[in-house]
Amino acid sequence: MGLRFGIHSGQQNAASFDEYLAIWKFAEEVELNWASVFDHFQPIQSDPTGPCFEGFTLLAAMAAHTTRLACGIIVSGVTYRHPAVVANMATTIDHISGGRMEFGIGAAWNEEEHGEYGIDFPRIGVRMDMLDEACHVLRALWTEKRANFEGEHYTLTEAQNEPKPLQSPMPLWIGGSGEKRTLRIVAEHATGWNTFHGDPAEYRHKLDVLERHCADVGRDPAEIRKQVVMRTDVAAAMTSEQIVEALLPHKAMGVEDFLVSARPPADFATIERWAREVGPALRTA
Repeated sequence: MGLRFGIHSGQQNAASFDEYLAIWKFAEEVELNWASVFDHFQPIQSDPTGPCFEGFTLLAAMAAHTTRLACGIIVSGVTYRHPAVVANMATTIDHISGGRMEFGIGAAWNEEEHGEYGIDFPRIGVRMDMLDEACHVLRALWTEKRANFEGEHYTLTEAQNEPKPLQSPMPLWIGGSGEKRTLRIVAEHATGWNTFHGDPAEYRHKLDVLERHCADVGRDPAEIRKQVVMRTDVAAAMTSEQIVEALLPHKAMGVEDFLVSARPPADFATIERWAREVGPALRTA
């Protein structure tokens, strides 16, 4: 598959569906490889009273309106929906997209959303247990004719999910960087690990932790695809050459997916530089 470049386009503050669709259409026009939504019900890191489309239904629409882009959700909060329901939703989007679905899941963090909607927000250890069990549920429903699972939080009894996803295996991304539990769950279950771009030394440390977890579970860490997201304001403040320089250490450490945040209103100039200048330069660097 090689290096991929794309946008992580959290759908907050979009004035209309057409405004949001234009971002994905532009990403495909400039030949990026990936676009993703987030899973929140209100804007984050900005005015929380603004508009925010629901992630999965919007992703299904994006899948139907595009032809090449990997269609990601980075990442679904485990507390928001039963994982058996999510397994069916992801399968449907994989078929809508012709096999381009990239499913991400995490332990959830936005307590305010939970409180507004009356969704339980257990302590972090419980949410991590839920995330671990959810990965078992997802994999079972995506691969087994009749799935059975008995955990503390989720149970399957001769459960079916038909048709199966077009992709085998279905990409399963885990988002986060917690060393004790999150990276352990990445080692045990994930095909990909998502986190934000930052200090290379800190990233190297996190990789070392992940590699130790992989050794504990008998897994080759090279099997896990690595993905980093750079904030738009950071990318916009740098030249393309400076961005490449900032990303090169991560490429050297095995990162293969490089995303730039592209929340509405989108910075189309930065998206185009990401596609036309940063991607080609980093591929050949």
